[in-house]
Amino acid sequence: MTLEENKKNIPAEPRSEERAVLVAVIRDREDARRTDEYLDELEFLAETAGIRAVRRFTQRMPQPSSRIYVGPGKLEEIAEWCKENEIDVAIFDDELSPSQTRNIEKAMPCRLLDRTRLILDIFLSRAQTAYAKTQVQLANYEYMLPRLSGLWTHLERQRGGTGTRGGAGEREIETDRRIIRNRIAKLKEDLQKIDRQMAVQRSNRGALVRVALVGYTNVGKSTIMNLVSKSEVFAENKLFATLDTTVRKVVFDNLPFLLSDTVGFIRKLPTELIESFKSTLDEVREADLLIHVVDISHPQFEEQIAVVKQTLQEIGAGDKPVYLVFNKVDAYTYIKKDEDDLTPATRENRSLDDLKRSWFAQAGTPCIFLSALERTNIEKFRSDLYGMVREIHAGRYPFDNFLY
Repeated sequence: MTLEENKKNIPAEPRSEERAVLVAVIRDREDARRTDEYLDELEFLAETAGIRAVRRFTQRMPQPSSRIYVGPGKLEEIAEWCKENEIDVAIFDDELSPSQTRNIEKAMPCRLLDRTRLILDIFLSRAQTAYAKTQVQLANYEYMLPRLSGLWTHLERQRGGTGTRGGAGEREIETDRRIIRNRIAKLKEDLQKIDRQMAVQRSNRGALVRVALVGYTNVGKSTIMNLVSKSEVFAENKLFATLDTTVRKVVFDNLPFLLSDTVGFIRKLPTELIESFKSTLDEVREADLLIHVVDISHPQFEEQIAVVKQTLQEIGAGDKPVYLVFNKVDAYTYIKKDEDDLTPATRENRSLDDLKRSWFAQAGTPCIFLSALERTNIEKFRSDLYGMVREIHAGRYPFDNFLY
């Protein structure tokens, strides 16, 4: 037996994680560097799901192709590279329509994930309580329902006998649709029951001032929750470490209030998840004060602020008073410009002091810069929070002077 034949007979070592390529379209007038940052986030999502990204493919187009997302030549290039390198999955940075998915699957040698499917998979793996699991399952089935056609195309040619109106494939699709619709209806009923129970729990908390932590995913909300409430909320450097809303009673001096930690937001958060998690976000809608936590070290922190504000508007909490907390100052870095460089300063050239001055001047809301990890400026944060809660309490109970 030759050496080459011996090599073929050696079993391949099992891979501990799947390998993926990332695919994105750069829209006209869109900065390619911003697309790279979007793909950085997509890669982080993949890593959270246990998938290792090994290459990125991008193509500049006015809009993604309604048929195959990218151009035919680019899709052929991606498929060939995936085949040669034994890639397990191709991940697209937008939600693919059912027809796009079917068309791309015909050309690709590996399975497909779009951004929505990837986020749903992460939520499915991280849901712990019955409430979170029910919410995510509902979102998952609503995503699956319009994508069932094509799953049974191998049966389409198996036509029935005399009197039948469709093939086995058609019957299988209708059966699956009926099953999923029934499951969706059951899950919605379950959620309504849990919502009523949680509404009773919220009403039983009395009229304590409510404060909710909100922000982009992985900005440090749970770490701040642990510092303020002295609890042990799970915190991890991964996206969506927290799915369930956690509520703790906190007492500063003699002033009690409720502090809640909520699921993080993200760019292009699937509409199915927004709908199914609306009940969880009641804690945000019913809060008296929102602590908007921002990762100041992230290159696109201003865009993340805009995403959170937009999501708050979508869930009916856009008019709440906000305390803006810039976290992770210990991780902030910048590149100092040369004195003879006359080009306009970019985000990468602005020092932390420059950012502080600009945000203190333009935020329009109270703000603070701190590091929850290093406990930098935490006492000032606690003092500010105490003052805001006390002001809300005094407005609600003007004769409750013993607290002051």
